Order: sequence, then C-alpha cells, then structure tokens
Amino acid sequence: MTLNHGGDLVSAQNQSTRELLDMSVNLNPLGPPAPVLDAARGAVACADRYPDPLCRLLRQAIAQCDGVRPEQVFCGAGASDVIFRLALLLRPKAALLLAPTFSEYESSLAQVGCECRFHMLRRENRFDVTEAILSDIRPGIELVLLCSPNNPTGRLIGRGLLEKILACCEKTGAMLAVDECFLPLASGGEGLADLLEAHPRLFLLRAFTKTYAIAGLRLGYGLGTPELIGRLFSCGPCWNVSGPAQAAGLACCRLPDWPVQGKTVIEALRPALQAELLRLGCEVIPGSANYLLFRLPGVTDLKQRLISRGILLRSCADYRGLGHDWYRTAVKTEADNGRFLRALRAELEE
Repeated sequence: MTLNHGGDLVSAQNQSTRELLDMSVNLNPLGPPAPVLDAARGAVACADRYPDPLCRLLRQAIAQCDGVRPEQVFCGAGASDVIFRLALLLRPKAALLLAPTFSEYESSLAQVGCECRFHMLRRENRFDVTEAILSDIRPGIELVLLCSPNNPTGRLIGRGLLEKILACCEKTGAMLAVDECFLPLASGGEGLADLLEAHPRLFLLRAFTKTYAIAGLRLGYGLGTPELIGRLFSCGPCWNVSGPAQAAGLACCRLPDWPVQGKTVIEALRPALQAELLRLGCEVIPGSANYLLFRLPGVTDLKQRLISRGILLRSCADYRGLGHDWYRTAVKTEADNGRFLRALRAELEE
C-alpha cells in the first residue's frame, strides 16, 4: 500500500541508511510548544478513561479563540477526519474542486459517489484562483471545496473573491467549504469565521496540526452551523479525538501567539529559500505559506535521489495539473533549509 502524502517517514527510512530530514510536511518550524507537550503527557496518566466524545472543553476554548459559539465547532482526528465526515454527511452528487489541490478532498468525495469537477489553475497565472472560477459554479454543483492558501501552490485566495464565490454558491444552492489550515502561518489573508453567522452555507476547516506542529496527535476542527455540526457527530465513530489530543488542544488555545511567532520565522526564511532554489535552476511558485512549490525541468526522480542524501521531499506527481518534475518543500529552520539546499546542490552537481 502506498500513501501519496508527505510525512511517510517509515517508508522513506526503509530506503535510506541515514537519518532523514523531513521537508515533505509543512508545520510550524518552531515545533510544538513545551506546555502543549506537557499537557499531552499529563493526559496519558488518564489513559484508563474514555475521552469526552463531544470535546466540550476544547470546543469552548476554540470558540473563544475563533469568535464563534461552541455549538459551531466540531473537533476531529486531524482536518482529514472532518473532511471525510463532511463528505459523508453532505453526499453531494457533484462538487467543484481546484486542480492542483489537496488530494483528500477528491478521495473523500469519491467514497460517496460524488462526481468531482475541476477548476484548472494555470501555471502562467502562478496557479492563482481568479474570478474565472465563478463561471464554473453552476446549478447542480452542490459543494465547492477550496483551500487558502492552496496546497501545494501556497497561493492565497483574496477575501473579496471568496465573498463573491460564497455569494455565487448561495445563488446556485451550493455549500462552500474553505480549508484554512495553513492560513495562520501564511503572509496575508483573512479567515472567514466572521461570516459564519450570516451565511449558513459556509463551512471552514482549521487544524492545530500545522500551526502548533502536533501532527502526531491528530487534531483539526470544522466551523459551521450548529445544525450541521450536530450531524457531523453521527458521521463517524465516537471518541475520535483522544484525551492527549484534547489536552494538547486546550493548551494550544492558551498560546495564541505561537502561530504568529512561527509565521515571523517563515517570513524571514522563505525568501532566501526561494532565491536559492531559483539559483539552482528551479522554477518556483512564490507562495505565501510555510512551503514552496517548485519545478526542476526534466528531473522526475528527485525525491528518490534526495532520500539517499538524507532528505525527504514531497513529489507532486500525483497532483492534478502538475507533472513528475514538480516538488514541494517545507520552509523550516535556517539550519534545516540549509541542509536541504546543500543536498540538492550536491545532487545536481553530480
């Protein structure tokens, strides 16, 4: 079985004799805050108890942070858990997705027999979403699922355009779901939580996984109407969020500045990483997020070649609209970025 995602260190480590630096996953480069790890460790002492199946304390804390009501929050085992539950709940006959974008959207919808239609993003436009998408939101489309900043391009969708897309969805009867998981670490961009109360066809995805670097604990959440949130609980098993994950999430809510600090590091280091990739002959999409999409023309096996040098990169060959010579790298610490670039330079010089 092969998983086409970043972060599959076990598979990659089996192919390398060196300890791998994982540049394939996009997390806060500061790593998890110490109080968050302490909270998760402390919760392990209660491993003989079931966690709260409704995540009540965590939903209250998220609601306070995000300016919504607790009944508008659903917590999941990562954002992917929420995505699959949403697909199971809505069971749309047809949905509109971007291409390229995160593959789990299409995977979740395929599970319920949905016809996925694609708005193709153009390389000459830096894969930006433009008003051209509005003409693709037609009657019969029941769900429009977007990502801002988009994965893997790192390009933001402007607030004004998102509001036009939402209005178009409301006119045609579609629901708009926007994945904002990377937004707290991105330069610019605004979340849409303030629109939820007045727009019942809007649903938002967010995650502690990226912003607090707790991928191993699996903690994401969705924001929507209380009616939709209540129905999400019936679209999967109870106790989907473990006790340590809930404790970690509560600790994260007490540290709202952690993503801001991570974004400051990213904004300081991303330009240098982009510039060096350009010097090495790569075509780079100038994204706003904590990762960069780049192309090395004609080089289709870079991921495999770098594994032998102790670097795990994300191949983007499986993304619709990209090819086998497209790759994505995280923006990490100066030391990690330097190690990646030295390995890439050495590989290209051979």
